[in-house]
Amino acid sequence: MKICHISTVHPRYDVRIFLKECVSLSKSFKEVHLIIADGLGDEKKNNVQIHDIGKPKSRKDRFLNFNKLALSKAKELQAEIYHLHDPELLRIALKLKKIGAKVIYDSHEDLPRQILNKTYIPKIIRNTVSKIVENYENKISKKLNGIITATPHIRERFLKINKTTIDINNFPIIDEIEFNSNWENRTNSIAYIGGIFKTRGIIESLDAIENTKIKLILGGFFSPPELEAECKSHPAWSNVDYRGYLNRQQVNQALSEVKAGMVILEATPSYIVSLPVKMFEYMAAGLPVVASDFPLWKSIIEENNCGICVDQTNPEEIREKILQLISSTDEKLIEMGKNGRKAVEVKYNWQTQEEKLINFYTNSI
Repeated sequence: MKICHISTVHPRYDVRIFLKECVSLSKSFKEVHLIIADGLGDEKKNNVQIHDIGKPKSRKDRFLNFNKLALSKAKELQAEIYHLHDPELLRIALKLKKIGAKVIYDSHEDLPRQILNKTYIPKIIRNTVSKIVENYENKISKKLNGIITATPHIRERFLKINKTTIDINNFPIIDEIEFNSNWENRTNSIAYIGGIFKTRGIIESLDAIENTKIKLILGGFFSPPELEAECKSHPAWSNVDYRGYLNRQQVNQALSEVKAGMVILEATPSYIVSLPVKMFEYMAAGLPVVASDFPLWKSIIEENNCGICVDQTNPEEIREKILQLISSTDEKLIEMGKNGRKAVEVKYNWQTQEEKLINFYTNSI
């Protein structure tokens, strides 16, 4: 079976698309292709053939022109299954079906709810845009051969319109994450590794460590770029060890230096039902987690006794609970870390999702 994944939005080595889904499928199917739009050329990597259709000049250029380029390349490849990763590619989904192919839509986010928090969309029209997008997604998705979602919550939405729907969760590839049980050289520090947005609690994190001796190891890119200047002007920035973008080895190194991992996101409609991969990566690394007290996250953390939950809107509470946590005995912190690691080994790991993905392709599509 010849399989082709398509994205004009994501980078070629996107963790979910390339490293998890494409590479996993290449273990069971002879031909796996990935169409991408980054201008870096064609290549074959990890038994996946990557086809580059060029780099858009702008978001507008991508939206207006690159679905057509992707469709042209897709037809040229003559795959039996096309797996679409961007909502804007739904515009070519039915055209691919018309040539006799099967089409899967992979919904990474609950887009209609996410739109409600897009600051670049004027607030007065967000509800209208959200409804239009949801109606369009539903209209196309019910005609496709299958839907894959990144969380059970998104799955429940699509099951109402397409019974061939499954959740493939973004759990970590456990072999990539070092479980470090050595606590002798750890300092009173915490880590946040990932995209740095206001909605992901960076300002509240800085407020929480202000006037303390807690160090924050910070890895990732700021979005928008102006946020970096705002954060660097914060009084607590002197407590921050900002390391920029980190590769996997550097992430493992950073997590080996701290006593907890932070994931205090805002209570947006999409975040409160999400399963953030960073939370599970902290658990896999043997770190206690400091997380927003959303019911879903709280149930995972409390059930596995692997961290603490905080009111993400209250820096004073965050500060108090972090200080209590990192002043605990090493034995208690190590126990939390081991509990988290065990939970990932048993349930929250990519291997469990890889098996679901291959079974979905084999038996459902």
